Amino acid sequence: MGIRIILTALAGLFIAQSAQARPVESSLRPQMRPAQTVARAAATAIDVPVRSLRPVLRPESLEKKAAALAPAPANRGFRRWIEGFHPRARAAGISDGVFRRAFRGVQYNTSVVQKDRNQSEFTKQIWDYLDSAASPVRVRNGKKMLRRHRRTLARIEAHYGVDKEVVAAIWGLESAYGSRKGDIPLIEALATLAYDGRRGRFFEKQLIAALRILQSGDVRPENMKGSWAGAMGHTQFIPTSYQAYAVDFTGDGKRDIWSDDPTDALASTAAYLSRFGWNTGQPWGVEVRLPDGFNHALASRSIRKSPRQWARLGVRGVDGKPVPNHGRASILLPAGAAGAAFMIFDNFAVIERYNKADAYVIGVGHLADRLKGGPTIQASWPRGYEPLSFVQKKEMQRRLTRKGFALEKIDGIIGPNTINAIRAYQKSVGVTPDGYPSQTLLRRLRGG
Repeated sequence: MGIRIILTALAGLFIAQSAQARPVESSLRPQMRPAQTVARAAATAIDVPVRSLRPVLRPESLEKKAAALAPAPANRGFRRWIEGFHPRARAAGISDGVFRRAFRGVQYNTSVVQKDRNQSEFTKQIWDYLDSAASPVRVRNGKKMLRRHRRTLARIEAHYGVDKEVVAAIWGLESAYGSRKGDIPLIEALATLAYDGRRGRFFEKQLIAALRILQSGDVRPENMKGSWAGAMGHTQFIPTSYQAYAVDFTGDGKRDIWSDDPTDALASTAAYLSRFGWNTGQPWGVEVRLPDGFNHALASRSIRKSPRQWARLGVRGVDGKPVPNHGRASILLPAGAAGAAFMIFDNFAVIERYNKADAYVIGVGHLADRLKGGPTIQASWPRGYEPLSFVQKKEMQRRLTRKGFALEKIDGIIGPNTINAIRAYQKSVGVTPDGYPSQTLLRRLRGG
């Protein structure tokens, strides 16, 4: 879905950027909500949407501080912008009547701008993210939804070939199974962001798409609500993704992803995954154990082997047996050599089309496995590890560059390019080349 585009637009934390559907008040990747928010949700057994990477609500104290620093409402300039935008919308085929109805009561939304400008304050380690993504509450609620919508999900699975548990897992992460779809008027949010200018061209494109959706009659303006960044419905489609991939599975003539009935939204998610090559019967990945002395340089998305070939190198499932042949696969170490290892297959990359972050994909995959009755992740995580801050990540990238390990840019985002540079540096100094950005790595870089 154009979902991918928004992830790319909203720079992230864990890995590269790019995304699709996203959770309410969160970014476009697994970006973490403050610890107190997660703790409060756990204490009250509320199933909150998790996302490695999307903008999250800030703690109350910071919200107040941001509000104090926010610019005064810009309604006068905003109204002028809307007047200038009207001819462009008309040229894109939007009728004057639809435009007038869509913009009735729309105002410059300062809270949307604040959320857009404050996406990187909080980060969460993958183990904390997965604790939330596949929490007991989320698993319990997911199983309840699988029972409640078993006929619908069975029909969707039969039609698109996508596991019903995977569809349900995306639903769970994106909107807590429809309980948090977002309540911000979409036209107001997108117009504010288009006017604000930081990513104006992208959000104007989404705004035109949203107006086309209104013009098609799929939803009324007052019901077109979602997250601050334009994601809509049970599984958080952005407008361009909705236009390209949403389906009318109920047969009522509308592609309705907003109503209490999640049928069209769930079918649209399955249609999206199917469109990008979902392999029926193939897992997203499986947890594995690596042998002593494993060459961690082989843990790369660019290195793919059959499970049998990996078994010859000593890689086994957590049960000690070779992994069944589900096709060629790579080894992924999301927390470096000290954490869990996964053998990932082609379906990993398909889920990645929804949200580029590894943490999100593993979250969806693991939650789906738990909904099928599978176990928790068996390996331990390096809990207590002190992560690099955004500033420290940029410092690490600068120091790697100075030492001759090429990077495309210094942006504080730990994507494949940075991971490869880290690995190359680690190999040059004789340490385990797991590509993991750690305080130990930064201290070594600082040491010369």
